[in-house]
Amino acid sequence: MKRQRWRRRGLLLPAPPPTPFAHSHAALPAVIPAADGWDLYVAARDEAGRAQIARVPLESSGGELRSGDPQREPALGLGDLGAFDDSGVTPACLVSDGERRLLFYSGWSRGVSVPFYFYVGLAASDDAGRTFERVSRGPILERDEVDPFLTASPSVLVEEGVWRMWYVSATEWRLVDGAPRHRYHVRYAESADGVRWRRDGHVCIDYSGDDEYAIGRPCVLREDGRYRMWFCARGNAYRLGYAESDDGLHWERDDAATALMGDEQAWEREMSAYPQVFRDGERLHLLYNGNGYGRSGVGWATPEGDEG
Repeated sequence: MKRQRWRRRGLLLPAPPPTPFAHSHAALPAVIPAADGWDLYVAARDEAGRAQIARVPLESSGGELRSGDPQREPALGLGDLGAFDDSGVTPACLVSDGERRLLFYSGWSRGVSVPFYFYVGLAASDDAGRTFERVSRGPILERDEVDPFLTASPSVLVEEGVWRMWYVSATEWRLVDGAPRHRYHVRYAESADGVRWRRDGHVCIDYSGDDEYAIGRPCVLREDGRYRMWFCARGNAYRLGYAESDDGLHWERDDAATALMGDEQAWEREMSAYPQVFRDGERLHLLYNGNGYGRSGVGWATPEGDEG
């Protein structure tokens, strides 16, 4: 198990990003290489609490990151009224497919017997990620017998023509103090084209105990022939988790193997959530959210010493 000690570097992007459509939040950071650095995508909410996806350039120099001026219009806006994503869209991961960028995202709609539903959607960009068009107006990972409640937050790798996905799936809604509370963990799916997915319910990261009810936002890298996954797990509050695997199917979980070092700042004292880890040359970077599920913005950390 590879252990990491991440040194806190502070807020990389305060919330909300200065765009006309953003009233609060910069949540669920996702990145992809760009011509002159990286592009960062975050979920910013309007006054009604509906998330749309904002694009922010990241400058990278000497292992340092700096956020630039965000794009004024959403890279991906709300779905049509009545669609699975009419109440919000939040980024999960991005994949380069030739000249196109593919954005895997979670689409949100409001419920009655339960407060919300979300499912995995897919959008594509032919203009270097400035705007995305939906590949389908419906989700690409709808609920079915395998995933009867929710699907969300995929992390996708393409290996020798096989598209591999690690995603969030709910196992139940449970009444707690008279209110419905979701329970979800991380499962696996495969595809030949990134659109049509095969899934059999294989569980990669399961609950550590009955008090843990949400395992969210997996981020998977493959390095030196081994798979590494960062995620967040929630009992009282979200905290970062970590696991490793030889085949991407069977995982060894050890949340203590990843740790944030340095003084904890006020914006992150309540939680650390939604990790995005990426390699920029020789340097790994960790982006994450703190208090309020991204209400405080995007934090940044780098490995301490030669770890990571």
